[in-house]
Amino acid sequence: MSAQIKVLLAEDQSMVREALAALLGLEPDIEVVAQVARGDEVLEAARAHGPDVALLDIEMPGMTGIEAAAQLSEHLPALKVVVLTTFGRPGYLRTAMESGAHAFLVKDAPAAQLAEAVRKVLAGERVIDPTLAAAALAGGANPLTDREREILRAAADGSTNAELAAALHLSQGTVRNYLSTAIQKLAVRNRAEAVRIAREKGWL
Repeated sequence: MSAQIKVLLAEDQSMVREALAALLGLEPDIEVVAQVARGDEVLEAARAHGPDVALLDIEMPGMTGIEAAAQLSEHLPALKVVVLTTFGRPGYLRTAMESGAHAFLVKDAPAAQLAEAVRKVLAGERVIDPTLAAAALAGGANPLTDREREILRAAADGSTNAELAAALHLSQGTVRNYLSTAIQKLAVRNRAEAVRIAREKGWL
């Protein structure tokens, strides 16, 4: 019998996490060696348990799965990363791959497909949900700069320009300029629409 493929599972919803762990546990060559519910616990768990593959949900407290993927890519480059998402947003795919992910799948994919993705990334292949891949190509590149994305993310809670400037250590004029540019690029009327569109596209 070949060596077990050790998997780390990061998912904040306990029922989903336990279901994924149970399904993967049915595979004879896969063993879930660690489970975490927060993105900012991924790197520490990976260092502690030495998995071969990390399965990361995108939406998690503490840190997104994409941010955790970037962390793993920097500190544990040999570890293969599979990003799972409920949200089939094409922009997420591009961002995930740029962050070092080796596979990108939607959560409602069949369990057999997920197990096969784990095996494929370990063999050096990339696995991408074909529907998302087509949408990503059709949707074009993210027009926002890193700073514009940062400011839009911070503005999502309705903070004023003064509050954003204080939080990000920028002048109010600079914040206003970045927001104005982002609004123009997304061809919307205001920051609330800019945040909504950028989220829908997976650009934040």
